[in-house]
Amino acid sequence: MTSPDPHAGQPIRSTGPPLSPTAVVAILVHGRNAGPENILELADEFARPGVTYLAPSAAGRTWYPLSFLAPRARNEPFLSSALAAIGRLVDEVLAEGVPPRRIVIAGFSQGACLASEFVYRRTDRLGALIAFSGGLIGPPGTAWDRTASFDDMPAFFGCSDVDAHVPRARVEESAGVFSTLGARVIPRFYPGMGHVVNDDEIAHARAILDDIGGGR
Repeated sequence: MTSPDPHAGQPIRSTGPPLSPTAVVAILVHGRNAGPENILELADEFARPGVTYLAPSAAGRTWYPLSFLAPRARNEPFLSSALAAIGRLVDEVLAEGVPPRRIVIAGFSQGACLASEFVYRRTDRLGALIAFSGGLIGPPGTAWDRTASFDDMPAFFGCSDVDAHVPRARVEESAGVFSTLGARVIPRFYPGMGHVVNDDEIAHARAILDDIGGGR
């Protein structure tokens, strides 16, 4: 029988300085069939050693079993458990005195989808969303009904224009949802790019982290 909270109790890896009220914290969400050690490679790419990076782990190295475009119920209880795991980590960071607007949620592929969905559902305004090859979760025709404003929160969506796993239309739709709700959306589509993170995307992430950290 599947646990109702399969991702509970999974380890969290970190790098960078300890948490403090002045920290900029980037929570990095790994993709399917990967782990925190993979997504933490982005910390080296970002080259922002003053940022605290935290990377949660999915049980079985996958956050939910099916496509992010499948009916949500078919990805349960894994999807709800994954969102709860990120929520617990954010709450731990907040408990250390870090302001919500200094917390960035970033992810790649399945992790980018989960990050997008988490930030969308979060009631408080966080520092930024960085989605590398991902978008909001749900089948075609999903209605997103959040009403609270994102209040100019940066939201970066970067993806290949021909990604085999992430349709451009869903990334555009997700960017549109965030924009309509007041986020400062930065969409970028890269012709013929593979399912990877490129240098331009890294540069946008660095700019977001610098902006949140006051230019450091």
